[in-house]
Amino acid sequence: MSESIQGKVVVITGASSGIGEATARLLASQGARLVLGARREDRLRQIVAEIEQAGGQAICRQLDVTKPADNDAIVKLARERFGGIDVILLNAGLMPNSPLSALKTDDWHRMVDVNIKGVLNGVAAVLPAFIAQKSGHVIAISSVAGLKAYPGGAVYGGTKWFVRNFMEVLRMESAMEGTHIRTATIYPAAINTELLTTISQKDARDRLQAIYARYGIAPERIASVVAFAIGQPADTTINEFTVGPAEQPW
Repeated sequence: MSESIQGKVVVITGASSGIGEATARLLASQGARLVLGARREDRLRQIVAEIEQAGGQAICRQLDVTKPADNDAIVKLARERFGGIDVILLNAGLMPNSPLSALKTDDWHRMVDVNIKGVLNGVAAVLPAFIAQKSGHVIAISSVAGLKAYPGGAVYGGTKWFVRNFMEVLRMESAMEGTHIRTATIYPAAINTELLTTISQKDARDRLQAIYARYGIAPERIASVVAFAIGQPADTTINEFTVGPAEQPW
């Protein structure tokens, strides 16, 4: 029998647009109670208001995933307002791709801070609660660049390969320790979000914009995968999903 999404408390990072926003709206429509985090608090408040107008339940808090205290605070908010936490969707990410020869070292460090440390901080914040209650679900957004190498994506791909390894070990250790924490890692291809706006290197931006303009599909497609993962029976983990446009040869 499938798990019901109704009543589940779900924390979403990077929830102010794209996959995070689409997932929040879908899960709210299915009865989940949402705790939304991102840096743009004004945008979060707008999404919360629209969810509530549609009959859903949502709250929000400004969140910088690179700050451990912010991650701790949003998990605390979920527990205080909704009495617990069932799922965390680690969605915040940056993709300022460039060739290594461009030496955009500031971009390299930003990707490590958000795409790697952001995941570490989110898991560190939620793991004590999940271990104590012997249940929980960690869902992370990686990328097809976390499965294969692409020129221009050395650092971005490296951060997403990290997510792949980290989530696999989390799954294995939870099974060994009997804490019943489910995991799911999602590897999207061309999904139309704000991700390309983080690219400052013109050639890399133009190349990727052409790919997304030709193939890109809506972030709601990833939201439906998140809902599917959450809705699986409690004794079942679907560990990985590779999702993209049917016509894209990624």
